[in-house]
Amino acid sequence: MPDRSERLKGRVALVAGATRGAGRGIAVELGAAGATVYVTGRTTRTRRSEYDRPETIEDTADLVTGAGGTGIAVPTDHLEPEQVKALVDRIADEQGRLDVLVNDIWGGETLFAWDVPVWEHDLDKGLRLLRLAVETHAITSHHALPLLLRHPGGLVVEVTDGTADYNRDTYRNSFFYDLAKASVLRMGFSLGHELGPRGATAVALTPGWLRSEIMLDHLGVREDNWRDTLDRVPHFAISETPRYVGRAVAALAADPDVARFNGTSLSSGGLAREYGFTDLDGSRPDAWRYLVEVQDAGKPADVTGYR
Repeated sequence: MPDRSERLKGRVALVAGATRGAGRGIAVELGAAGATVYVTGRTTRTRRSEYDRPETIEDTADLVTGAGGTGIAVPTDHLEPEQVKALVDRIADEQGRLDVLVNDIWGGETLFAWDVPVWEHDLDKGLRLLRLAVETHAITSHHALPLLLRHPGGLVVEVTDGTADYNRDTYRNSFFYDLAKASVLRMGFSLGHELGPRGATAVALTPGWLRSEIMLDHLGVREDNWRDTLDRVPHFAISETPRYVGRAVAALAADPDVARFNGTSLSSGGLAREYGFTDLDGSRPDAWRYLVEVQDAGKPADVTGYR
């Protein structure tokens, strides 16, 4: 078995939406496995997106390189087909291949209101959320998949929030949020149907309760003291770093039998049990099982047996 830092040497990945959060964690872990990783987003060191946050794609690329891979930052608005086409053309010219496509474009954190019905929700914000969370994925797949299919064994990961089983029975925050996440889950299924016979694999993948930069800021903590918030948000004890879902993607990309998952809905916690990886602290949080059996069941927070 190759060394972990060599598992994806010679492989080329595109992480679309890698400025922060899960996308950044995925990009870094693909780099840690030796991959060349193109990272895209709208926030650069000279221009911020509507999020107006400090994380940049150049920072992500540096983290990828620092982890042992090769990080390449390409500013891209994935709502603009010509920008996406130019991105894929560049990858084709520079690498001649694409082995892993991660569709993690989101950008909707400020666009949905919790538990507000569709007729009361801001319509412009809701439609903008759907464009950012759904249309971007379709545009990126349309342009990138012909390159990915040049070589057998390619992998597409559609990043969403919630497993297919959980989201089927659970209302997710608002009409627009619920629709966006269900759509991405279905993309993993549909792409699996189209890619499987052509020698590639597609899956939908969800992290658990993510300790993203935005979440940590919202709770007023940092990664080094995140447990200080547990007296206010006790179920946050099941949370995980963005690198955990990154390790899930790296494990899938390195698995020669990954096609067994084609078209399915996966989670970081479930794949940790499958492949044996852990989060950065050595734990193995299983957030979606915890949500069903503890949080949603109204039980007191207790992660014993869940991480």
